[in-house]
Amino acid sequence: MTPRTLALCLIAAAAPAVAFAQDDGMTVEAGEGLRVEVPSGQEVTLQDVIWNAPGPEGMALRFRFVAPGIGPEGGVDVETASGDMQFLCDSFAIPRIAEGGPQPEQVIISLSDVPVVFGEAAPEAVQFFESYRIENGQCLWEMF
Repeated sequence: MTPRTLALCLIAAAAPAVAFAQDDGMTVEAGEGLRVEVPSGQEVTLQDVIWNAPGPEGMALRFRFVAPGIGPEGGVDVETASGDMQFLCDSFAIPRIAEGGPQPEQVIISLSDVPVVFGEAAPEAVQFFESYRIENGQCLWEMF
């Protein structure tokens, strides 16, 4: 772990989190606007983390980020955003997955140019999603 990654982890651990359970068993933890540095340098903030969300492969853990740079005027292409999402999975999501507890079958990292409500259609938003399985403490990309 680099000093920069460690600093991000410590900042995230210190950030206040608001979690609430929904009727469907999901728990949503607000991101509180936590800024996360990514390799491309684009501005990325944590919108929320959704625990116990059913996914195509079983229980999924979703990390949802707002990244205005992927929007029409932002200049960040899908290939660059994909690299940032891999980084977010490896350096942001992995440290937050509880050891010894139920492990997700899938980690989903999403970027949206504007905040969107989970599960609601947002045709005005540019959104990218990547799915990963966790193996030996690493995020391995899977076709979504």
